[in-house]
Amino acid sequence: MSGPQPASGGTTQVARGLSEAEAARRLAERGRPAAQQSSRSYASIIRANTLNIPNAILFVFGVLTIAFASWRDALFLGILVSNIAIGSFQEIRSKRELDRLAALVAPDAVVVRDGADRRVPVAEVVAGDLVRLAGGDQVVADGTVVTADGLALDEANLTGESEPVVRGAGEPVWSGSFALEGAALFEATAVGEDSRAARLTATARAFRHPRSPLERANDRLLLWIIAAAVPLAIGLTVSVLTRVGSTEARVQAITAGLVNLVPEGLILLISVTAAVSAFKIARRGVLAQQLNAVESLASVDVVCTDKTGTLTEPTPRVVALVAAEGTDDATLAHELAAFAAGSPSRNLTLEAINDAGLAEVASATVNGQVPFSSRRRWSALDLDGRRLFLGAPERFANAEESLKARALQEASAGRRVLALGRGERPLPADGADPPFPDDVQPLGLVVLAERLRPNAAETVAFFSEQNVVLKVLSGDAPATAGAIAHDAGVPGSASALNGEALPAEPAALRDAVLEAPAVGRISPDGKRAVVGALEEAGRYVAMVGDGVNDVPALKQARLAIAQGSGAEMARSVADLVLVRDDFGAVPGMVGEGRQILRNIQRVAQLFVTKSVFVAVVGLAVAIPTATFPLLPRQFTLASTVTIGIPAFVLALAPSSGPWRPERFMQSVARFAIPAGLAVGIGIVVGYGLARYGFDLGLTLSRTVATGIVVVCGLAVVMRLEGEGGRRRLAVGALCAAMALLFLLALVVPFLRNFYELSTLTGEAIVAWGVGVATGVGGMLGALRLLQAARNTATI
Repeated sequence: MSGPQPASGGTTQVARGLSEAEAARRLAERGRPAAQQSSRSYASIIRANTLNIPNAILFVFGVLTIAFASWRDALFLGILVSNIAIGSFQEIRSKRELDRLAALVAPDAVVVRDGADRRVPVAEVVAGDLVRLAGGDQVVADGTVVTADGLALDEANLTGESEPVVRGAGEPVWSGSFALEGAALFEATAVGEDSRAARLTATARAFRHPRSPLERANDRLLLWIIAAAVPLAIGLTVSVLTRVGSTEARVQAITAGLVNLVPEGLILLISVTAAVSAFKIARRGVLAQQLNAVESLASVDVVCTDKTGTLTEPTPRVVALVAAEGTDDATLAHELAAFAAGSPSRNLTLEAINDAGLAEVASATVNGQVPFSSRRRWSALDLDGRRLFLGAPERFANAEESLKARALQEASAGRRVLALGRGERPLPADGADPPFPDDVQPLGLVVLAERLRPNAAETVAFFSEQNVVLKVLSGDAPATAGAIAHDAGVPGSASALNGEALPAEPAALRDAVLEAPAVGRISPDGKRAVVGALEEAGRYVAMVGDGVNDVPALKQARLAIAQGSGAEMARSVADLVLVRDDFGAVPGMVGEGRQILRNIQRVAQLFVTKSVFVAVVGLAVAIPTATFPLLPRQFTLASTVTIGIPAFVLALAPSSGPWRPERFMQSVARFAIPAGLAVGIGIVVGYGLARYGFDLGLTLSRTVATGIVVVCGLAVVMRLEGEGGRRRLAVGALCAAMALLFLLALVVPFLRNFYELSTLTGEAIVAWGVGVATGVGGMLGALRLLQAARNTATI
C-alpha cells in the first residue's frame, strides 16, 4: 500500500521521522503529560457530592444545633455524611468501570520512526514526530503538513465553522480538529500542555452536553419547593424568635421545621441511580461519556441509525464482479485490485476488495488522488498514468443500460454496488467538491454483500414494541438501504427515500422521513437536517453512527451513540459508546433508563409528600405556637424509616409501570400534594388531640406525632407501589421491617430516652389512632377521588 510521498526529494530524511532513541530522549526530557480524564476526576466527584445546597443547609443547622442545643438533635448530619459517602462511592465505582472501558477506545496516533509506521498512545507523541492522518483521525498535536492527499479538516471545535478546511503541504494543523477526508503526514511542533491537545477531550465533549428530561424536571421541582419554603421559613423564624426565650428551644423548632422542608436525599438518589446504571451498562460493554445518557435514552422516541456496523456486520465481502461491454472479467478484477492496493487511504469497502484477492498486482506509483467523500460518493486514483474512478453507479452516465439495470437489481436485493471506470483527462483538483469528469468509461461493477447482525431483527422488534420509531440513514442506494431495513423488520408505509431529493421544508421533510423506513444516498448534512427536522417537531432523537459522515447528525441529536470501532471523531462527540459494537445492547440500556425515570418519579413523590406535610404542620402548629410537634432527632428517626431507607431501595430496585417524564411535575404534584395535605392534617389532628384534648404533655404528644409520621409515611410508600405484584410484596416486607425499627425505639429504654419518646398510654394510643386514620384515610380517599376525576375527564 502506498502512503503519502515526500513533498520533494530533499525531504527523504524527514520522511524517516525521528529515531526511537531520539523520541525516547525527547519524551524523557519533556516528561509524560498528565493523563487525559476519560471520566470525572475523583476530586470532581467528591466536590459534587459535598458542595450542594441541601448539604449546606444540613451543615449550617447541624452546627447551630450542636452549638446551642443537644447534639442528639443533630443526627440529621448523618444524612449529610451518607449523601457524601454513598454518592461518592457509587460514582467512583462507576468511574473505575468507565475508565476501564475508555481505555479500550482511547485515541492513539500513527507516527513514523526510523522510516517505519508505529502506533503509540497520544501521550508518547513528541515534538518533531511525523504523524500520519487518515479520515476520522483526530489531530493530536499542533504541526505543519509535510505531505497531503486531499486532506480536509473539521475545525469546528476550534473556530465554530462547520465547513471543512482543506490543508496542503506547508500549512498548519491544530490539535482539537479532525480529519474528515484524505490522508496526510504532518510534523508535530507542539504537544502535550504546549498544544491544544491538552484540551481536546474537554473541547470535543463540551460541544454537546444536553440536560436530560429528568434533570430539567428535577431542577424545576427543586425551584418550586425552595420558592414555597422561603415564606414558611421566614414565618417560622419570626414566630420562634419573638415568642421563645430559650436558645435551645429556638434552634430545635427552627431546625425541625426548615431542615425537613428540603428534599435533601433526592439529589443524592438521582446521582446515585445514574452512577449505578452507568456501572451496569459498563459491564455490558457500553461506555457512558455523559452520566445522564442512560436516563436520556429512555426518553427517546426516534432512533436514526446508520446501516453498516449497526444493523449489518461492519465488514462487507465481495460477492460478484460484472464486467461492462468491451471489458473482460480479468481486466475488471485487475483494475479493482490495483485501485484497492494503491489507495493511500482505505475504507472498509476498499479493505474488502483488497482482501478478496481478485488479482496479483505490482506496486504502482500514485501520481494523484481524489479521496472518497460521502458528499460526492466517488474517489479517483492516478496509478502510473491510469486514471481510475470508483463510486456510485449513477455517477457513471456513460454506462450501458444493461449495466445500470444490473446495478439496480443488485441494490434492490440489499447489496452494495460500486462502479469502476477509466478516464483519460487529468484528475480534477481536489477542492471542496470537484466535479465528476464526463469522459469516464465504466469498466464494470463490484457487488458487495452485507449480513444482518444476528440480533438486528430482535433489536428492531423491541423498538417497535416500545413505540420507538427506527429510521435507517445510509449513503448507499435507496433500494439497498430499503432492502436492509425491510429485512431487519423496520416498519414504514412508503419505500426508501432518495437523500438527494429530500424536501427542503422541515415539516415536509419530517413527514416524509416518518413514513419511510430508510433514506439512501443521504449526505452528512442531509442526516443532520433529518435529525433537526424531527427535533423541531418535538421528537426526542437518538443518532447511532460510527463514521465521520455521521458526526454532524451525532452532534445535532439529543443523544449520540457511537460504535467503539468507529472513527475517533464519532466516539469523541458521543454520549454513549458501544465498545463491543453491539447494537443489541441498546434495548437493555433503554430498560435501565426507564427504570431510572420510573423509580425517581416515585421517590420524588415520596420526598415532596414529606415537604408538603411539613409545610402543613408548620402553618397549622409551628408558626401559631412557636413549637414544632417533633424534635429534630425524632424527625430524623421517622424520616429514616419512612423515606431514607425506603427511597434508597425503591430508587435502585427493578420496577414496572409508567416511565415517561413529560409531565414529571404534574405527576409528582398530583400525588404529593393531596397525600402531603392528608398526612399533615392527620399529624395536626393527632398531636392536637394529645396535647390539648387529652393534655398529655409535650413529650408524649411529640411521641404521638412521631408515630403518626411513621405509620402514614409507610402507608405512602405502600400506596406508591400500586396494586399487587412481587415488588409490592417486597415493599410490604420492607415497610414491616421499618415499622419494627420504630417499635424498637419505643420499647428499648436507651433508644426511647435517646429520642426523647415516651411509653404510650391508652389516651396516647387513641390520639395516635385518630391521627393515623385521618392521615391514611384522607390520603387514600383524596387520591381515589382525583383518579376518578381524571378517568371521567379522559372519557
